[in-house]
Amino acid sequence: MSQLSERPEKPVVGVSMPHESASLHVTGTALYTDDLVHRTKDVLHAHPVQVMKAHGRITALRTGPALQVPGVVRVLTIEDVPGVNDAGMKHDEPLFPEEVMFHGHAVAWVLGETLEAARLGAAAVEVELEELPSVLTLKDAIATSSFHGINPVMTAGDTEAGFADSTHVFTGEFEFSGQEHFYLETHAALALVDENEQVFIQSSTQHPSETQEIVAHVLGLSSNEVTVQCLRMGGGFGGKEMQPHGFAAIAALGAKLTGRPVRLRLNRTQDMTMSGKRHGFHARWKIGFDAEGRIQALDATLTADGGWSLDLSEPVVARALCHIDNTYWIPHARVEGRIARTNSVSNTAFRGFGGPQGMIVIEDILGRVAPLLGLDPMELRERNFYRQGQTTPYGQPVTHPERISAVWEQVRANGGLADRKRQIAAFNAAHPHTKRALAVTGVKFGISFNLTAFNQAGALVLIYKDGSVLINHGGTEMGQGLHTKMLQVAATTLGIPLHRVRLAPTRTDKVPNTSATAASSGADLNGAAVKNACEQLRTRLLQVAATQLGAGAADVRIVEGIARALGSDQELAWDDLIRTAYIQRVQLSAAGFYRTEGLHWDVKKFQGSPFKYFSYGAAATEVEVDGFTGAYRIRRVDIVHDVGDSLSPMIDIGQVEGGFVQGAGWLTLEDLRWDTGDGPHRGRLLTQAASTYKLPSFSEMPEEFHVTLLENATEEGAVFGSKAVGEPPLMLAFSVREALRQAAAAFGPAGVSVDLASPATPEAVYWAVQAARGGEVRRDGRTFDTGGEPVRTTALSHA
Repeated sequence: MSQLSERPEKPVVGVSMPHESASLHVTGTALYTDDLVHRTKDVLHAHPVQVMKAHGRITALRTGPALQVPGVVRVLTIEDVPGVNDAGMKHDEPLFPEEVMFHGHAVAWVLGETLEAARLGAAAVEVELEELPSVLTLKDAIATSSFHGINPVMTAGDTEAGFADSTHVFTGEFEFSGQEHFYLETHAALALVDENEQVFIQSSTQHPSETQEIVAHVLGLSSNEVTVQCLRMGGGFGGKEMQPHGFAAIAALGAKLTGRPVRLRLNRTQDMTMSGKRHGFHARWKIGFDAEGRIQALDATLTADGGWSLDLSEPVVARALCHIDNTYWIPHARVEGRIARTNSVSNTAFRGFGGPQGMIVIEDILGRVAPLLGLDPMELRERNFYRQGQTTPYGQPVTHPERISAVWEQVRANGGLADRKRQIAAFNAAHPHTKRALAVTGVKFGISFNLTAFNQAGALVLIYKDGSVLINHGGTEMGQGLHTKMLQVAATTLGIPLHRVRLAPTRTDKVPNTSATAASSGADLNGAAVKNACEQLRTRLLQVAATQLGAGAADVRIVEGIARALGSDQELAWDDLIRTAYIQRVQLSAAGFYRTEGLHWDVKKFQGSPFKYFSYGAAATEVEVDGFTGAYRIRRVDIVHDVGDSLSPMIDIGQVEGGFVQGAGWLTLEDLRWDTGDGPHRGRLLTQAASTYKLPSFSEMPEEFHVTLLENATEEGAVFGSKAVGEPPLMLAFSVREALRQAAAAFGPAGVSVDLASPATPEAVYWAVQAARGGEVRRDGRTFDTGGEPVRTTALSHA
């Protein structure tokens, strides 16, 4: 076992413990970015000047009326930018646009003594606009060839030969919706300029270093003149990876120009109408199977709705292509990716980062064609699992493919699936207007950033003379428990009790050039960097202890804060060891670093090994559907998930549960709607509050929810043998959608294929039930209606 994955005697990692801020969360004393306003004097408040048109060129912007509003101090416009007027990394997101690109686009910002003064000032700003044609939907973008960014193509084998060898060939289309992040804390920033002219920004950001970089180039400063701190976030889910930068830049610009602290905090409606969401996708596909139901070839085109600017759309599409295979071997494949440019918010990262959008395509295909192949959906999926020695369509060997079957079989056993399927069949036979179904789906998710350079991390660990330890790392805490794991990693590596270690807020002047806390890699990267720093310190301290104990350094162990030499009864307490090291002038601080080894990616050829490893999981979901309304409930969920050797089991189980529920929300409830008519509100987001945008709540939780972490699953080459947990569990929720499909099909004749919209709202399920009742059944290579007459070929089309 490697040094990175090996665990010492009596480790603190692997112990179930609560979140390090749990008591603060439940008592309401945890501070977030906007709470810091109350600790800051003379704060100005920023409010956006939004233009409520989908597309248009600004012909006049008059700020004078705003300055007449009592309490308005300044209006920020493009003329105030001393550096680069851009808030994105692709230089296609002007901070102060001259062309309105989506309904609600902010074209100026008003600073006021109070938020109400700023709001009234923003309402007084006069904007004249020359309206321009707008493209709002994916279908319209495809029809008009409105695309931007890269157009990657992933190929494997020979698709023409694969289709020629296929016994069954199906074609179809599938369009599915995006998702609103709906983090509890909206976008927020608080900026001030200190007595040394240093710009200091408190930001709710997943990527402090990039926030620092954007603010610096907007202000025309060097990065060493800007410091960004993230105390904690009230949720991120990817929505705070790229999009906080512009808001932080507005606050910093205001502080620089006025000399006063500036607070920017969006209300919920502003946050929903101004910030990007999960990319909705359109997929067109063709798939071939042999006589046993094994996939032979796949040809697909995935089109993402990028919105008005690129943001992170290019890597999102790349990851979607890399995950269209999910747990299934596809020997011959050609998959193309495109990014549609529409007049809507710029869509961005969201938990899974394109992986869910790729994986849902193959899961939807298998769910639709299984009845037409005369196979149980579970059996069809099992027949296509990866085996040892097989590679992905982009050329990466699939490591530990046996875990795909291992988690699957454990879910089958834990959930008593065989008996329950018989019970469901009996229930359905006795209930003509209510049907139940049980579906199982798996997950194979690659862990690492698509951009190889992001797979690095730093840390700074300080030991003080009293023996207390302070750790700094580049990851941000958004409620996921990263800080808890880092405390456990540090305590384990140093061999001391957890209470001796404290963690400082994430700051760019402590750990520079950090990557975003994203791609499920927060614990992998930052944990390895913290471990590296602590190992440097431990090596120095072992030398000191060896001298005191009269032994060789290699024979000294530090366990639970006591240094002992092998074969000796002598002991040296941690506090005494640290004092001795200080007196001997031994350095008690260390900067740690980690880079993920073994990665290779050729973006032009779309080939290589972009992922350190794969995370696996499987979920079984049982649902019950009302045939009159399409209403449904989730009766039971059983999950087995692979997190390697867990760093913190309680945290990981919470992440699996939360990810699953968030995925179920995307697939069944969360229905983004825009005004696509030609009236005055064209382009307006209609679902801009919790009253119109349905989120999972207690009533949507499974009535029974069982989560098990895969045992004996050490991941060689990862910190203390652990694996990432953040994103992969979201895709376990495919089992909910597939169970709803099967329950709808149960209202029709045996062998009916059901096309189910996504999100599968009760309305969508109702129409699927209606379609199943008048359904078609395919036999012997042809499709028949229930009367036995042939009605169409084996082609499938999205309703």
